Amino acid sequence: MKSSNKLALILLMFNMFITMSAVGLIIPVMPTYLKLFGAAGQVLGFLIAIIAFAQFLFSPIAGNLSDKIGRKKLIVFGLILNGIAQISFGLSTELWMLFVCRFLTGVGSAFIVPPIMAYVADITTIDERGKAMGLIGAAISLGFMIGPGIGGFLSNVSLHFPFYFAGSASIIAGVLSLILLPATTPIIQNVVKGDNIFKQLTRSFHASYFVLLIVVFVFSFGISNFQATLSMFLTYKFSYTATDIAILMTVGGFVGVIVQGFALNKLFKKFGEMKIILFGLAVASISMLGILFVSGFFIMLLVATIFSTATTLIRPAVNTLISKTAGNEQGFAAGMNNAYMSLGNMIGPALAGILFDWNMNSPYVFGTIILVSCFSLTAVWAKRKTTLA
Repeated sequence: MKSSNKLALILLMFNMFITMSAVGLIIPVMPTYLKLFGAAGQVLGFLIAIIAFAQFLFSPIAGNLSDKIGRKKLIVFGLILNGIAQISFGLSTELWMLFVCRFLTGVGSAFIVPPIMAYVADITTIDERGKAMGLIGAAISLGFMIGPGIGGFLSNVSLHFPFYFAGSASIIAGVLSLILLPATTPIIQNVVKGDNIFKQLTRSFHASYFVLLIVVFVFSFGISNFQATLSMFLTYKFSYTATDIAILMTVGGFVGVIVQGFALNKLFKKFGEMKIILFGLAVASISMLGILFVSGFFIMLLVATIFSTATTLIRPAVNTLISKTAGNEQGFAAGMNNAYMSLGNMIGPALAGILFDWNMNSPYVFGTIILVSCFSLTAVWAKRKTTLA
């Protein structure tokens, strides 16, 4: 890879880390923060879900736009919008303001993630793409897993400070991207003007990677059950503090990033992306259910770390397979990838919050069932694909 492309990849990784940190930042803070607004688990689930709802609506638009006008403009716009939304979240005084700010955070994320995925495809060859997607996946995992840790630690300053910090970081990332990120010229193919989200979803049904998009939806749905309610589960059942939760999530995030950054490309070459997906789904299913049968902090830390590591294997493997199959419509494929992931991330936390208020164990049982179903679907599809080949 050219040195200029390496610099661009590093900057893209930083942008993805900042974006995903903003999504996960609220998790350890919210059990305490929501008490200021007289709310609990169900509201937390919907606050997480509304980000995914915004991503679902705007990701396909951003993906298609990035094919038409380039990736850089959208990435810069998304980062700055994210920063403003984060700072506004910390300044909010009413519950409805929190929902508006999180929706805008989702819009900003939608204008960042698909263009970044498409940008990576622009600057890499097929052989380089698995490693590059693995590095982007590592940044996603680091942000989403470490974001809660950052939020937990910074909350020791004040409950509002994590949002000011994250918003400022996002705006700085936007300025750096405006100055340092080279513009790419995407190849436009089969882009239909005026497509709305429903037409694009219909179009995705006919894509060669449609089953992979279903896998993205199902495993995102299952994983978000775990992530959306874990802080509530640990706070209510074991009286964990925000710092305890931050430590637990930080360790899991670091291990996942190490695996993605140093071992994932080797695993792809040795076993192939599909086997990595199946292995990750199996381990994630077992560890999600295992959360209900452990109690000590260090055992909980171990199980949560295993879950985090397993899930960090799945995302870049699926992203790589979709990118390899998408050809010259990388923007559309990346947009639909994020849209299906957002659907899972939208429905999962909302349902998990409702289930948690009914019975705190139920989100993990249900999430396990969903992950096992995803494993079965993927295994059947992979077998049929091998047979046809």
